[in-house]
Amino acid sequence: MGLYEDNLKGFVLALLSSVFIGASFIIKKKGLRRAAAVSGVRAGYGGYAYLLEPLWWLGMFTMIVGEVANFVAYAFAPAILVTPLGAISIIVSAVLAHFMLKEKLHQLGVLGCVMCISGSVVIVIHAPEESPITSVQEIWMMATQPVIVLVVLLILYFAPRCGHTNVLVFTGICSLMGSLSVMSVKALGTALKLTFEGKNQLVYPETWFFVSIVVTCVITQMNYLNKALDTFNTAVVSPIYYVMFTSLTILASVIMFKDWGGQDTGSIVSELCGFIAVLCGTIVLNSTKESDRGSSFRGGHAPLSPTLSTGLFNGNRESPKQDEENAVLPDEICLRKHEQC
Repeated sequence: MGLYEDNLKGFVLALLSSVFIGASFIIKKKGLRRAAAVSGVRAGYGGYAYLLEPLWWLGMFTMIVGEVANFVAYAFAPAILVTPLGAISIIVSAVLAHFMLKEKLHQLGVLGCVMCISGSVVIVIHAPEESPITSVQEIWMMATQPVIVLVVLLILYFAPRCGHTNVLVFTGICSLMGSLSVMSVKALGTALKLTFEGKNQLVYPETWFFVSIVVTCVITQMNYLNKALDTFNTAVVSPIYYVMFTSLTILASVIMFKDWGGQDTGSIVSELCGFIAVLCGTIVLNSTKESDRGSSFRGGHAPLSPTLSTGLFNGNRESPKQDEENAVLPDEICLRKHEQC
């Protein structure tokens, strides 16, 4: 019964985290718009007036609350339950943007929301119960070292050779480091939970080693995510990164914490189906955002978005963006015809 209550606490915290984080995007964006209206310089063009805008700071505070709730959720529930629920923040953001920012949510976006919610419900119903952990040293014994070897191999060998031509290299490093950071965060959360219960875990060096892993992983993850976004089209990087990060995090949790050890085949298959539904819904939502962004650039004429396979194997990197910049608009064609006459 205690393990069920822990899962319930983790679920509620993960859900609240997604609501807070999703709302923070909208609050911060409204703050950015208000600051740009006052100063005349947008943040994207080097403006920092938003730092004086209380609404932006409210959004930042809301995001911090959401991240803290997400951190605590990992101490109570398995990653296979907490991680996919992060997609709820995308739904919250999309719905609030529709009403507060007047950013239209299309029928395809509604379908993506329904897929994410349906998949999340299936995962919650069939989520496994974690085995009780009595010490941070027990988590240390379950840590999987081959993952670190794979990260080092990607960074030292593949990144210099293929990083700028294959999107899977940079995003793979980000995803692996992200999954390691989540496992370390879960270990820290469990250590703090045990400490508050009277079993002090701060005296063990493993606890502080997990702290150093979190810091190292987050810095490395942000570095290579910036490289991926700077080298390849965002429409390709975003869905690939989300799919790889979520999949590797759940895989790491299954291997490290034996989440599926006491479950039957039907429950595992149901969790996988729910997980796939969440991933597909997220990709659908992301595709609607990209189409909206493209139509705003072209006055209602959206450019053709690159396919996922093109982004995976094309070495031209930012060519879709270059095509947009070099594209000739209908108004320009008419103007040239008049000049020739």
